[in-house]
Amino acid sequence: MSTVTTGGGAVPAAPGARGVPSGPGTWRVTWHGVRTVATLELRQRVRSTRWKVALLVWFLVVGAITALGWAAMASVSSGTGVDQEPFGPAIFGLVVFFVLFLGLVVAPTLSATAINGDRSAGTLAILQVTLLSPAEIVLGKLLASWTAALAFLVVSVPVLVAGLAAGGTPVLSVVVCLVVLALLLAAVCAIGLGFSALTARSAGSAVLTYLAVAGLTVLSLLVFGLTIPAVSNQAEEVRVWTVPSTYDWEDERVPECVWETQTQYVSHTERTWWLLAVNPFVVVADAAPAADRDDASTGVDLLGGIREGVRSLRAGPAPEQDYCWTGQERGESYVSPVAERDVDDSAVWPWGLAANLLLGAAAVVLAVRRLRIPQRSLARGTRVA
Repeated sequence: MSTVTTGGGAVPAAPGARGVPSGPGTWRVTWHGVRTVATLELRQRVRSTRWKVALLVWFLVVGAITALGWAAMASVSSGTGVDQEPFGPAIFGLVVFFVLFLGLVVAPTLSATAINGDRSAGTLAILQVTLLSPAEIVLGKLLASWTAALAFLVVSVPVLVAGLAAGGTPVLSVVVCLVVLALLLAAVCAIGLGFSALTARSAGSAVLTYLAVAGLTVLSLLVFGLTIPAVSNQAEEVRVWTVPSTYDWEDERVPECVWETQTQYVSHTERTWWLLAVNPFVVVADAAPAADRDDASTGVDLLGGIREGVRSLRAGPAPEQDYCWTGQERGESYVSPVAERDVDDSAVWPWGLAANLLLGAAAVVLAVRRLRIPQRSLARGTRVA
């Protein structure tokens, strides 16, 4: 790359200057450039002994948690005398959530120091003065950190298959969960890369990345719960099928239920359900195929419970309610006049996954813009980095 020598050092010449070829564009992306940066990053990690130890510890921890969860549920099953109760979906959901939890813990460490760490070590400037564009440098670092995160995911595959062997879970669940987990880890790696380019210190970028992950996982739940009063109506009229208000409770005759309009406290969660949709745990749970109900009808389906809960919250309050407890006591002969609630069964996870990926894309754009060499504004006598 052509340079202009000044009194204090050499700086890249302004693009388009006479006799000086212009450098690569900011957004120029070639597979060769991305692969070059990613290879350099990965070689540094593969040579590290800590990298191999981390993979081994990951496998042992995930395997141990799976074994403990399996043993605990088997103990509960034998204690209740229901030996045939299928706990497969619960075990599989536990493994998936634990892998996601560890992934959200590890992924920020793979990318949150990728740029400011190299800048502090003086190695980032070496890349910037080559023909590599800022976009190629950022995407190469993102590819390297994502590949490292996928290595942890690959190590977890045997444990996920073991959870699948517990029964009650479709085989397709392993593939779907792995794909969604991989995309979520890519988004987290990208967010860490953006903060790494934004802040000068590695500690600051790591803290900001973990705060962003906490915002998606924990803060989204807290905000959803705290905003329920704001989206609730203290006095909303609801049509209910109930015991007549004029009924004498000392009367031994079973009352006949009637339609009434009551004023109730109603929460309109259909206005804030999207706060839950951005949660990575909700994304994975909603994306996973439904468990085999024939085998899991008496068990616990962790992923299915979250999926049904979020979709029910998205539907909002039911327009009619059945409070006719006397009818319920009649057993199977009782037919409720309240129509079964029509809950929208469309998937929630595309919205949440798209939101996470958009955050990652915005972080990548920010990182690329921060890596642009200030060719036009660089003061004379100063170096690029």
